[in-house]
Amino acid sequence: MHALDDTDRAILRQLRADGRMSNAALAEAVGLSPSACLRRLRLLEHRGVIRGYTAIIEEAAPREGVVVIVQITLERQTDASMQRFETAVRRCPEVRECYLMTGMSDYLLRVEARDAADYERIHKEVLSRLPGVARIQSSFAIRSIVRG
Repeated sequence: MHALDDTDRAILRQLRADGRMSNAALAEAVGLSPSACLRRLRLLEHRGVIRGYTAIIEEAAPREGVVVIVQITLERQTDASMQRFETAVRRCPEVRECYLMTGMSDYLLRVEARDAADYERIHKEVLSRLPGVARIQSSFAIRSIVRG
């Protein structure tokens, strides 16, 4: 893996702010010619630094759904146990994000549900049935402050 230089970091900073900017605008913003900028951009993509581009969709209004932050603790933290959990959680469409964590819990999930009753169903029928789960701690989000 090649280290990122200041120009690479400038390109990434610009793309985080506006992933749809043209190559010409990106080149101007980072002080490169358009061809040199495009070459750098393709290299960042090829090396896997830039893994893809996405559209961030406006979250549903609070009355249309709830976001629940869920902390999961596994019975065991072996590679096999974690792999089984991660494979299973990838198949859960209600789980929008999942992070392996340090600290008190093993995983942090962002779950979307229609309402509290729907989350109760997800908790009972989905989360509690994931392999190796020892403890589930859930917190309902009141509102989003910062979203990337």
